[in-house]
Amino acid sequence: MARRPGAPAAYGEDFSFVSPLVKYLLFFFNMLFWVISMVMVAVGVYARLMKHAAALACLAVDPAILLIVVGVLMFLLTFCGCIGSLRENICLLQTSSLCLTIVFLLQLAAGVLGFVFSDKARGKVSEIINNAIVHYRDDLDLQNLIDFGQKKFGCCGGISYKDWSLNMYFNCSEDNPSRERCSVPYSCCLPTPNQAVINTMCGQGMQALDYLEASKVIYTNGCIDRLVNWIHSNLFVLGGVALGLAIPQLVGILLSMILVSQIKDQIKLQLYNQQHRADPWY
Repeated sequence: MARRPGAPAAYGEDFSFVSPLVKYLLFFFNMLFWVISMVMVAVGVYARLMKHAAALACLAVDPAILLIVVGVLMFLLTFCGCIGSLRENICLLQTSSLCLTIVFLLQLAAGVLGFVFSDKARGKVSEIINNAIVHYRDDLDLQNLIDFGQKKFGCCGGISYKDWSLNMYFNCSEDNPSRERCSVPYSCCLPTPNQAVINTMCGQGMQALDYLEASKVIYTNGCIDRLVNWIHSNLFVLGGVALGLAIPQLVGILLSMILVSQIKDQIKLQLYNQQHRADPWY
């Protein structure tokens, strides 16, 4: 049958604008991160359950809680992407794309604000470190994290080693009955060559000494300055990590937008075919 002049070219009934490559690539892309999110949640829940109940007082700096929250958000986001791509659901795909865009913009804004307002960012980091010092004995994971950081960067406390007085066990007040009064954690101590057994009491009474005397046994510089210097020395590495986090998000956004556009074109084609199926000129 002749086609009406000016009408769009006819497509076969089995023709589809939706590319299987884009559809299943987006599906497996989301599926990968969906599995990763479930592993994150499982590890976070396990770490949370294995902790002592007293650790609940330190939720603000708890790595296990942070892992659970990030895992749950990633799970919901990638679930929308998986089902949306598999079922060709525009609503779920747009939700996934919008959330990825928001996350990407928030990360970008955080990086820019951290660079522009470096003094305020430094103050916030100092607040977080001081809060971690206060809860040092409340959470084993947090304790291990602080010990690792102090040994890795060769530092002690936030501004200086005397910041450890913020902790009730290391406080230097005379009415403190703790056996660790005026001490610092062993991770503040200078490394001893060929040491077979770690001396966990090496920081005993170090806060009572001045900087010169204490520097013979422990690191006296705070971790904030060390961390800032490390960041300045590893800007290219941090930039690569940021790029590595941004690329999957941009890929997910791009694939979602392409698939949504293809689904809309397919819907238009189906509506056109339905409207003109009885047309003798079609």
